[in-house]
Amino acid sequence: MFTGIVEEVGIVGGLDDHRLSITGPKVVEDAKLGDSIAVNGTCLTVVTLEAGGFSVDLAPETIRRTSLGDVTAGDPVNLERPLAVSDRLGGHIVQGHVDGGGQVASIEPDGDCHIFRVDAPGQLMPYIVEKGFVAVDGISLTVVQKGATWFTISVIPYTLEHTNLKGKSEGSWVNLEVDIVAKYVESLLTRE
Repeated sequence: MFTGIVEEVGIVGGLDDHRLSITGPKVVEDAKLGDSIAVNGTCLTVVTLEAGGFSVDLAPETIRRTSLGDVTAGDPVNLERPLAVSDRLGGHIVQGHVDGGGQVASIEPDGDCHIFRVDAPGQLMPYIVEKGFVAVDGISLTVVQKGATWFTISVIPYTLEHTNLKGKSEGSWVNLEVDIVAKYVESLLTRE
């Protein structure tokens, strides 16, 4: 389980077939083989460790459901180690199980912040509510507004500077994970 509070922006070393290598010295400080690390909000298993970096294998489902199959060497990725039981839950409950992809439709200044409008699959929209949580590339963010197939988030300067959102532009793809609590509530209410 993760919180959506990005610890470090890593750099993709490369994607060779299904193996993704990433430089991320902070997240590998105490890492060992088999540990989980969220990469752009996707929970992945460390399969190799190198000085200051690590590699993960991407399953076909991961490539289909996330934007990780499209990364190239030099791309920035958000990294977060899993939550320890003694840690504070600074963001929200994030599983690292990406529900689908979204596309940045626009980025507009709003004071010292930026409003990102994200087009999202219609099947995810029932789980996205104004002032609720959404994970965008693994970042815990609050929804400002929503429509039938889009939502907006307000990104403060700190978040923009310390995540891969800094390099996003109109048309950029992002990984989306909706609030797990909303999905469980729906499942309980629609049981047969």
